[in-house]
Amino acid sequence: MTPEAKLAELGLTLPAAPAPGGNYVSAKRVGQLVYLAGVVSTNASGVISGTVGVDRTIEDGYNAARACALTQLAVLKRELGSLDAVTEIISLTGYVNAVPGFENSPAVLNGASDLLVQIFGDRGKHVRAAVGVSALPRNATVELQMTVYTGSAAASAVIPPRS
Repeated sequence: MTPEAKLAELGLTLPAAPAPGGNYVSAKRVGQLVYLAGVVSTNASGVISGTVGVDRTIEDGYNAARACALTQLAVLKRELGSLDAVTEIISLTGYVNAVPGFENSPAVLNGASDLLVQIFGDRGKHVRAAVGVSALPRNATVELQMTVYTGSAAASAVIPPRS
C-alpha cells in the first residue's frame, strides 16, 4: 500500500505545508537525503501550545508530535511530489516544551514515530533524539526535525547490533 493510501485508510489528511518562518528553507536535498527544517505542532485551529507537565499531558504531547509528523509529510509531498519517493525515514529530532526534569520526552515523541511506522512500515523506523526544553517558538508543545532517504532501497541497510 502506498503511503498516501495508508494515510487515507487511517482517515488522515495532510495539512498545508508551512512556509519558512525566517531566512531558511523548509527542505534541503543533499544527494538522496532530504533534510527537513523543524516544524512546530499545529492543527486546524493554529499552534498546539503549552508545556507538558504544566498545562499539557503526555497524551497531549503525543498528539502534538503526531501533528508535527503530518506537517513534515506535507513538506515532503510538496518537495518530492509524492510520498512514494520516500525510501525510508532516517532520523527524527524532537523537542518537547516541558517542565524542568521531565523524563518522558521519548513517550511524547512516540506520537511521531508511531505514525511514521504506521504509514511506512519498517521503512518508517528511524533513529531519534527526544529532548525536553524550557521553551519553543510560539509556545508550541513540540517541534520536530526529520531526515529522509529517497534513493535505492538496495543501498539502504540497517546495521545489526554487535554481539
